[in-house]
Amino acid sequence: MKPKANGYVFALSAIVIFSIQDGISKHLGAIYPPVFVAMIRYWVFAAFAVFLAARAPGGLAVTAVTKRPALQVMRGMLLPAQIVVIITSFTVVGLALSQAILAATPIFVALLSMPLLGERVGWRRWTAIGAGLLGVLLILKPGGNAFDMEFLLPLTGALMFAIYVIATRLVSRDDPAMTSFFYTGVVGAVSISLVGPFFWTNLAPFDWGWMLLLCITGSVSHYFLIRAYDMLDAVAVQPLTYLQLVFASIMGVTIFGETLTTNMIAGSAMVVAAGIFTVWRERVVARRKAGLSR
Repeated sequence: MKPKANGYVFALSAIVIFSIQDGISKHLGAIYPPVFVAMIRYWVFAAFAVFLAARAPGGLAVTAVTKRPALQVMRGMLLPAQIVVIITSFTVVGLALSQAILAATPIFVALLSMPLLGERVGWRRWTAIGAGLLGVLLILKPGGNAFDMEFLLPLTGALMFAIYVIATRLVSRDDPAMTSFFYTGVVGAVSISLVGPFFWTNLAPFDWGWMLLLCITGSVSHYFLIRAYDMLDAVAVQPLTYLQLVFASIMGVTIFGETLTTNMIAGSAMVVAAGIFTVWRERVVARRKAGLSR
């Protein structure tokens, strides 16, 4: 099998596993404190990150060296906090609706890239951003009623992850991907361990199996995604990630008894279309700049 085909296999596998992980997170988050669930998951994730870093060229001594320590620490602290928000959102708002709003993350990244990265956004991307935000507004009124304050949970999660993506882009200018992955796992585990023990809850014997599966899926999905990005451009991977919204909707309806409204479906379609165009347009602009700089 060619490397590009392998990349698609890894990407699709990661998306399927991410979806399973979300379903398990919703199940456990409805029974146990989300901070506690995220902490256990992060302990395994940190061990996995250290394992990969040790196997990288130069080992831990080289991988742990960063030119942007403050930014790496900020990234590492932000992601576990975002995961706690999202697990809470899955429980309070619902799996399908939360994923529909999270699908707008590329739109928020495009907005934040202007003040934080100094990027210029042309009229095409502004049009896509506007369409995506209209889609979000449509999703946020699933029944045509007034705004529900609970919707701030997935919105906050999407904005937090957008900031995480921007920070990752900044550190990628100086640090390799494995260094960023290492700090994401280790700093994240340390930071959430400062608060997680206060929410410690004894797991039921059966739920230890779900927790173990959550930890395994978390590590395997990230590894598959890393392999996918090694073989494919981001513009090829990003459209596939929207399949997670489809899988989340299927699980939400069939397993958790959630309801899909016309507004939510139409808004999700707008958000997905705008997100795909935004990522594609960023790639076009990046290639154009690279050609001019030669």
